[in-house]
Amino acid sequence: MNTSVLVINCGSSSIKYALIDSDPNASRLAGLAERLGSSEACLKGNTSSGKRFTQTLPNADHAEALKAILERLEGRVPDAVGHRIVHGGEHFTQAAMIDDHVIDAIEATAALAPLHNPANLAGIAATQDVFPDLPQVAVFDTAFHQTLPPRAYRYALPEALYTEYGIRRYGFHGTSHAYVSQRAATLSNRGAGGWLTAHLGNGCSASAIWNNQSLDTSMGLTPLEGLVMGTRSGDVDPGLHAHLHRQLNWSLDEIDNVLNKQSGLLGLSGLTNDMREVEDQALAGHKGAKLALDVFCYRIAKSLAALSCALPQLDGIIFTGGIGENSPTVRRNVLALLPHFRFSVDDVANEATIRGKEGKVDNADHHGPEVWVIPTDEEGRIAMETRHCVETSE
Repeated sequence: MNTSVLVINCGSSSIKYALIDSDPNASRLAGLAERLGSSEACLKGNTSSGKRFTQTLPNADHAEALKAILERLEGRVPDAVGHRIVHGGEHFTQAAMIDDHVIDAIEATAALAPLHNPANLAGIAATQDVFPDLPQVAVFDTAFHQTLPPRAYRYALPEALYTEYGIRRYGFHGTSHAYVSQRAATLSNRGAGGWLTAHLGNGCSASAIWNNQSLDTSMGLTPLEGLVMGTRSGDVDPGLHAHLHRQLNWSLDEIDNVLNKQSGLLGLSGLTNDMREVEDQALAGHKGAKLALDVFCYRIAKSLAALSCALPQLDGIIFTGGIGENSPTVRRNVLALLPHFRFSVDDVANEATIRGKEGKVDNADHHGPEVWVIPTDEEGRIAMETRHCVETSE
């Protein structure tokens, strides 16, 4: 049975969408509505023939943008809608059919993802208005990491902060880590086994995955914890907040803004959050860009080394995300910092595996852990989970 799923990834001022059939060879109608609520709002995407388009949507809200998206589906009506929900807390270990109970649970978790969950809820409401008779499914970024054991998800804080307020490590990018690790289990002779996954983009996280289950991950209560990212600091001294408040009289909101939006590659380089420009400027001798590249790669390697403690054995490492898939330099630098893991990189294969290519980039004759580049497909994973949820609920 060919079931088409409209995947909706709703942000505070954007909607990313993709119409995905069961047939993996079928073309996808996909695009992005951005700058919603402003005079510059627009919808960009592709047709089934691959032609790109841009449609202006001045001052459009989420509901108006969804109506415009519907008109771009070329008469194809989806069988279900799958929503990416960033934070499911401990409520959800898998995708769930959306009803009043699920909406209440997403609302209850909004305090843990104030920039994401309210926008996700707005997307659900708007989509239900447009598709009132279609099954709607919530797919949670955090669900894949609900297999973490207590030693990995608990902070060393008073018990009541966990039991009463849910303060613990949750992890994110779950659909991406799940997709690439299961893809590697299919591609590699090592099977499911033990894999370190590095999702590197404007947001970055790493995970330790054993037999398709997450045992540890770098992000925590929020997506700020862990690796250096495009504009996010990643790990800092927990005392930094109090120090900045005392020394500079910054408010919590000001500190939060700096750590989330002015730090990372942007803060270190003083130039940009775009790794392509960071690499170019580092090569040209820019000290800030070189420092940004060095810190970025070192912190990834350090995190991967730490995460390996969660695995009974290490079968390989997987790079994904915009940077992980397209930066041979980052991959090479990260692996060079892990010589005791016996990674062996084929430089020719590493340089050639970019722009959506999938492949093994280690030397074929070596016997250490494998190195894979696997383009992520979060939309495809959300569609698969949505399809399964609908089928099992019937």
